[in-house]
Amino acid sequence: MRRAGMITIKEVARHAGVSMSTVSYVLSGKRSISEETKRRVEQSIVALGYHPNAGARALASSRSHVLGLIVPLRSDHNMPVIMQFVSSIVASARDYDYDVLLLTKEAGPGEAHRVTARSMADAIIVMDVESADPRVPELREVDAPVVLLGVPDDHQGLNCVDLDFATAGRQMAAHLADLGHRSIALIGSPPAVYERGTSYAARLLAGFQHETGQRNLPASVHSCAADYESVSACLDDVLHSDRGTTGLVVHNEAVLGPLLLELRRRSLEVPADLSVITLCPDDVAQNLAVPLTSIAIPAEELGAIAVEMVTARLEREQAPEVRLLQPRLTNRGSTSAR
Repeated sequence: MRRAGMITIKEVARHAGVSMSTVSYVLSGKRSISEETKRRVEQSIVALGYHPNAGARALASSRSHVLGLIVPLRSDHNMPVIMQFVSSIVASARDYDYDVLLLTKEAGPGEAHRVTARSMADAIIVMDVESADPRVPELREVDAPVVLLGVPDDHQGLNCVDLDFATAGRQMAAHLADLGHRSIALIGSPPAVYERGTSYAARLLAGFQHETGQRNLPASVHSCAADYESVSACLDDVLHSDRGTTGLVVHNEAVLGPLLLELRRRSLEVPADLSVITLCPDDVAQNLAVPLTSIAIPAEELGAIAVEMVTARLEREQAPEVRLLQPRLTNRGSTSAR
């Protein structure tokens, strides 16, 4: 038998069939817990002989008024877009009287627990979410509210918010198909983004391929790095005469400038010779050399919702939810009928 003082809150949670955060809320009284759940946790505490450390409980009941934002900064990230999200989260947190602790290193599972266990942050927002994200099991057990700005494949029990990238992929393919295009291409994110299994890239690709498959529309997919040489080589492949490509879907903000420049160098006019539709922030799409028809990345709105969700969960227990914002397409004349 182990001494009662060695029993941990994790063991109480496992015994009661609840999360560690629920046990913590029962102990601290910080949130309203259903009577049935509270009774089950209290029964487990008695059965196991758990005795929380008084100092730890006092610390847990206080707040730092800091939100942790986990956003690993990688070489394949488009930093201007990332900073739109960060700026929105910081501004929204200020409205709730919270500061933001930015965590940018490529830390694996354990980072969220480390930050909350040391009372560095009251809650966590996670960006750069992967489809099979290795942090998911840990995030379910963190003793603090967590919101993912992104949706992993296994999102049960997690709070997530994001653009509906699958629908965006379908809508952009459908937009070109409805204009009469009979062969289109997706110029996607850099190879490392797909290799890492980044959720948004995978979901948009799946939506694009679903729509083109349903319509029996010939379509090719091209991963592209952001340097000019890679863009030129990508276009060589996309515009090969055997493909007959007349429409492009671009899901890679960093290549848009070089792409339009290279099309001009090749004496190809948008949309007369090639229709182009993209997914990117509105300010990017409208300020290019050729304003592009686009679906917006609503960074400001997504950041604000993430903060609203995580702060609400600091005040009261809420069921996990996934919020997907529906795509908004703005026609700027860069696509035309075929």
